[in-house]
Amino acid sequence: MCPALEALMQADGTPYSGKGVMLEPFVHQVGGHSCVLRFGEQTICKPLIPREHQFYRNLPPEMRKFTPQYNGVVSVSFEEDEEGNLCLIAYPLHSESVDYENKDPSADCQEPKSRMLKWSNKKQSPLLQENENYSKDRARNSRKEDKIISYNREEVQQQQAEVLYFSLEKGNVVPQIKHNPWSLKCHQQQLQRMKENAKHRNQYKFILLENLTFCYSVPCVLDLKMGTRQHGDDASEEKKANQIRKCQQSTSASIGVRLCGMQVYQSDSGQLMFMNKYHGRKMTLAGFKEALYQFFHNGRRLRHELLSPVLRRLREMKDALEACESYRFYSSSLLIIYDGDPPRTPSRPRHRGGEEGDEDEPSDEEEEEEEGAFGFPRSSSTSTAGGLSGGSSSRSSHGAGEASSPEVDVRMIDFAHTTCRHYGEDSVVHEGQDSGFIFGLQNLITIISELEDHSTD
Repeated sequence: MCPALEALMQADGTPYSGKGVMLEPFVHQVGGHSCVLRFGEQTICKPLIPREHQFYRNLPPEMRKFTPQYNGVVSVSFEEDEEGNLCLIAYPLHSESVDYENKDPSADCQEPKSRMLKWSNKKQSPLLQENENYSKDRARNSRKEDKIISYNREEVQQQQAEVLYFSLEKGNVVPQIKHNPWSLKCHQQQLQRMKENAKHRNQYKFILLENLTFCYSVPCVLDLKMGTRQHGDDASEEKKANQIRKCQQSTSASIGVRLCGMQVYQSDSGQLMFMNKYHGRKMTLAGFKEALYQFFHNGRRLRHELLSPVLRRLREMKDALEACESYRFYSSSLLIIYDGDPPRTPSRPRHRGGEEGDEDEPSDEEEEEEEGAFGFPRSSSTSTAGGLSGGSSSRSSHGAGEASSPEVDVRMIDFAHTTCRHYGEDSVVHEGQDSGFIFGLQNLITIISELEDHSTD
């Protein structure tokens, strides 16, 4: 096995002894259609798409701090354990020079099906620990019932909604996230596809990536589809027309960004709110601003301390993209992540541990702010076909309290349709910057800057 992968598995608490790793649904996936699975505490995996894999392997240096760390490739098989449950098992590749396309990877994995490493045998983080029934119901498929994932009728109806609320169970350490309707849907679809193809093929390539939510107790995640164009250069006419229509009917056309998914923890009610891409497509500009306000609001007050660090990262990313010649990040997304259960004191460690306490009571100023909760403040800025104007792009986001700023993360993900002149097989070579993505970044900076201005009034 590759030494780097062996070190990765050990860092994740997954010592390799010739056994595979059972993959579980990644409960913090809020958007996208590819199934994202949990490989370990610090690592996730997703189906390998050649173009995306090429991007990660040849990542421009200036982009590395704005993308998840790439950790290699594994082979994933659709297997049956000793109890007759169907599950996804990851094995290391035996060759570093294999064809990385998902075609016929049967030569890469020769591990016997009976040798499986179960997550239940290892210590898991408090956030992702699941009870035995949930693990069996959600991570495995019962052949007896001949279903991929068992949902009761009420849960199926809930998943059809575009905005959902789930109460988190209070654990001994932090609230535990056990449900994510979008990730479970993607997991169900992936298992269904693999089950249907099981007679012809049973092994697939998956790439390993950094788990960006690892260091957060209760991750709040915003997935934004960036750019004014979503279809790749190789898209069929039907796909192209479909993507153009989606952009024209959403905020993608007017501001270069639309909501693709969101989960945010509301500490006042102890609930996690989910919003999916179908709701995001229907949003007007005002609705998009409202959703951003919701994302940075914990149910009691606006988390204004998050805005400056987010703006700083967005401006740094914009500078980096402006230096990327010929790249086009079609259909890529932007993730904004912060902790919904932040430290109560500076001494509290920033990991899945520590004492759980009640939120501080809001001050009079915060109570006054709550009167407009979940309503984006009115602004003198106006929107046109050319996007948003105004904002505070020239304002420095580096303040005296920077060292104690809350931990936030802003990253680009999903590069299945990315292209640049270094991709020799591409028939279209673009010149200059990705103006559509940069356009969306600037408008996002403007909107959050307006929110920051309001929060300091």
